[in-house]
Amino acid sequence: MKFTKMQGAGNDYVYVNCFEEAVTNPEQVAIQVSNRNFGIGSDGLILIMPSSVADLRMRMFNSDGSESEMCGNGIRCVAKYAYDHGIVAKTEITTETGAGILTLRLFTDERNKVSKVRVNMGKPRLTRAEIPMLGEPGEQVVNQPLNILHTTFQITCASMGNPHCVIFVDDVEGFQVDKYGPLIENHDLFPRRTNVEFVQIISRTEVKQRTWERGAGETLACGTGASAVCVAGALNGFTEKKILNHLAGGDLELEWADDGCLYMTGPAVEVFSGEITI
Repeated sequence: MKFTKMQGAGNDYVYVNCFEEAVTNPEQVAIQVSNRNFGIGSDGLILIMPSSVADLRMRMFNSDGSESEMCGNGIRCVAKYAYDHGIVAKTEITTETGAGILTLRLFTDERNKVSKVRVNMGKPRLTRAEIPMLGEPGEQVVNQPLNILHTTFQITCASMGNPHCVIFVDDVEGFQVDKYGPLIENHDLFPRRTNVEFVQIISRTEVKQRTWERGAGETLACGTGASAVCVAGALNGFTEKKILNHLAGGDLELEWADDGCLYMTGPAVEVFSGEITI
């Protein structure tokens, strides 16, 4: 199988061009290629596929083989690959995902290669039914208590096509993400599990984030998570609707715009290509 390794703010995936390759068992392939000792090493597998309703289709599989609806960092790299490798020839494209069809604007450098991508992530979904969470279906979850190991966290939840639970903390670098992340991910409140963002506020326009990603553990960045953080900060009155988010792997620009949509801008980088026996 031919593949290309790409990363967006350090969130790295193995990408397969399914215009040319066939992947018949992506769940098992994702587990194999993601292994950082015996495989290629990545946070998961992303398939770049033809679509009957958009310019491209993206399918994303976590390192444990589970399929997720969307990946904000991944979709930027999908757009870069498609443009740089001649699948598309325009700088505004649409991509079909499990979270719907998203529109992306591509920014090219002096070599006519894509250097960053702005994604319209759509409107955040804020009710328990939409996230999904147990409880009153039409209720929003903003600054509500959640007890974990005798500790009470104030959570704000949203879906950006996939579920997110945002928690604001005083010191994100010193926080025990690996202790509390999996417990919240698998909490009974979340029937499809959840991604968990731990966030430190630097100013009203700047935050620092660490993410426990559903099905992958802690990752260097999470684009849908950064989008959910922008929404959660505004809902709580902690931040403006336009912020810079510092993640371990790099920075993302987020804006919850007047049209109700969330826009994310960030880098997309091709690391290397190769072949692997599956």
